[in-house]
Amino acid sequence: MTEKADQVAGLLLAAGGGRRLGGRPKALLEHHGHLLVERAADALRTAGCAPVHVVLGAQADDVRKRAVLPDCVVVENPEWEGGMGSSLQAGLASLRGTPAGAVLVSLVDQPDIGPEAMARVLAAYTSGESLVAATYGGTRGHPVLFGAGHWAGVAASAVGDRGARDYLRAHEDTITLVECGDVAEPYDIDTPSDLDRLA
Repeated sequence: MTEKADQVAGLLLAAGGGRRLGGRPKALLEHHGHLLVERAADALRTAGCAPVHVVLGAQADDVRKRAVLPDCVVVENPEWEGGMGSSLQAGLASLRGTPAGAVLVSLVDQPDIGPEAMARVLAAYTSGESLVAATYGGTRGHPVLFGAGHWAGVAASAVGDRGARDYLRAHEDTITLVECGDVAEPYDIDTPSDLDRLA
């Protein structure tokens, strides 16, 4: 059993309004009979994350009514229109005071990144200074694990839609890279043509 201080929390960023999808929130898109937000939260739990915090924004009330998110902490980001950075800030703020020593950050619009890839990244966690990212054919992507020692810096640098990109670039030499291309594909559901992947 993992010691509480060594727990890795899951953080699912699911606040986007799907602007390029005609205003359809990605959290409410369906894939194999489940909402994307449900599938992604379940993947984080299955990978071993606890607790799992889910950041909602666009049509948050509808998502709360429709989504089944057992054992998840739902965080609402009223600034969601400002981009992913504000959701990352809201999610990290919600984890302050929890026993989590690190957080594994995942995106709701990458349905093929499941528990296998998440568990691999989580397994590379060693301390509050850990910084770990999945790679796909050598290209860095999600999920990303931030030890608690990085949370303040990540939150301070998260602006607009850049999320943690600037922080990761500044700390590139200290990132542990974990290849996940054999168990996941990092495509995004961003435009109407991408919806074919959910069929």
